[in-house]
Amino acid sequence: MSDELTPEQWEAMRAKLSDPMWRLSNLYKIVVKGDDDDDDEGLVVTFKPNKAQRRLLARLHTRNVILKARQLGFTTLICVLWLDTALFSKQPIRCGIVAQDKEAAESIFRGKVKYAYEHLPEQLRAMFPLSKSTATELEFAHNGASIRVATSMRSGTIHRLHVSEMGKIAAKYPEKAKEVMTGSIPAVPKSGVIVIESTAEGQDGYFFDLVERAKALQELAQRLGVKDWRLHFFAWWEDPNYTTDDEVVITEAMAEYFLHVEGIIGRPLTEGQKAWYVTTLANDFAGEQPLMWQEYPSFPAEAFQVSTEGAYYATQLALARKQRRVLPTLPLEAAPVNTFWDIGRGDMTTIWFHQKIGPEHRFIRYYEASGEDLIHYVQYMQKLGYVFGKHYLPHEAAHKRMGETPDTNRSLKEMLENLMPGQSFEIVPRVTAVQSGIQATRSAFSSAWFSEEGCGQGLKRVANYRKKWDKTRGRWSDEHEHDDNSHGADALRQWGQSVDAGVTFPTGFAGTRPGSRRSGRRGSPMAV
Repeated sequence: MSDELTPEQWEAMRAKLSDPMWRLSNLYKIVVKGDDDDDDEGLVVTFKPNKAQRRLLARLHTRNVILKARQLGFTTLICVLWLDTALFSKQPIRCGIVAQDKEAAESIFRGKVKYAYEHLPEQLRAMFPLSKSTATELEFAHNGASIRVATSMRSGTIHRLHVSEMGKIAAKYPEKAKEVMTGSIPAVPKSGVIVIESTAEGQDGYFFDLVERAKALQELAQRLGVKDWRLHFFAWWEDPNYTTDDEVVITEAMAEYFLHVEGIIGRPLTEGQKAWYVTTLANDFAGEQPLMWQEYPSFPAEAFQVSTEGAYYATQLALARKQRRVLPTLPLEAAPVNTFWDIGRGDMTTIWFHQKIGPEHRFIRYYEASGEDLIHYVQYMQKLGYVFGKHYLPHEAAHKRMGETPDTNRSLKEMLENLMPGQSFEIVPRVTAVQSGIQATRSAFSSAWFSEEGCGQGLKRVANYRKKWDKTRGRWSDEHEHDDNSHGADALRQWGQSVDAGVTFPTGFAGTRPGSRRSGRRGSPMAV
């Protein structure tokens, strides 16, 4: 599989083997896709780190999170780097690569790790003999070091860990992502190196949280500790390959977009780069720019601007923001405040706070908590000092729960009525299918206004409420994902179903323009 070097070639190579960058740029063979022939199964080339990869190597920290555009070759780089580390280490170092599923893991290992090892010069392979070789692991006899792939790693110490496409793992396999965070990452010692990379997958999940944590540390501009995360961002326009000579029409909207990007990144885009972007958007993503933001972000915030594939309210939220119906703040007006609930059994309870002002349905606040009794929510609401109109509860709030005696059996509605005397509660009728309630909420969305300050977490929940991933068929199913996001979205759905049913809400009139600084007149405290 590999070539034997002449004695002269071998001596020349041996003199350079102590230089890690020389090794990374000269020793390892990889397979790349040919550019000119669609039938070309691949070209074998010597791996040489590209500009983005060299930048990562220069800034590599003990804990690294990479937010990137597609096809910049970071998985290939880390596979080669881990192989090189295992081969040339004097210690029995353990290197691991985590991928989203078994097929992806074995493909990465076969195509990027085993191939590179098997195509080393014969003399090098003789220096680094194998003591174990499987579809997922190589172990070396000369030093006891190893490199393996899996969908999770938590057994034993891992000195070098790479997690490929963490965003997709978190979106499609949340339990697997949790295993990575609670099992694989803690298995790496402080002196070890972790590289987590992915394109974006919406404003939710472990990858998003890691990026936000690293971004916050980056903005502090202070020296990082060994367990602090360093953010590495790689935009599409940084890759010299993302350009074309094709003639394309740049619409007025796209011209405005490019002007916006140039203002943020502080440099002009070439006509070739603009043409490549427009062509890729049209041909690869059917004009769906949110997918382009996700796969080929121009700046970090844009990567998470996209709503996740399979998200139920992506279009409605995007339109609300475009029409400026999501504002920094909304004033509290002289109108009753209604609430819409989702009540979890042993998990999260969520509440949206709503006012009807003229034709507008304004959401001024959102609240969520887990593992709390009903009295917790009553006390929270009492502190707000709102004058409440009506409290809309999901259908299961009418079901009686077992008490100590038959006389003490109470429904959640009855419990709340007992805790909040004088308040009005209404059960929102159950829909025959959740999808019908989702559609009703989508239809009502055009009249909804939101306070970013009061409802930021709720908006995040709604944005990331999505369909469940069907692992068997490899697509989004018709069922929704039951997670923390679903609780926030289900509470909002009680509003959508109420609007669809023709419920009349007490209406007030705006004393201030939405987004103005005056907070509005507060009502008297709620009676409890």
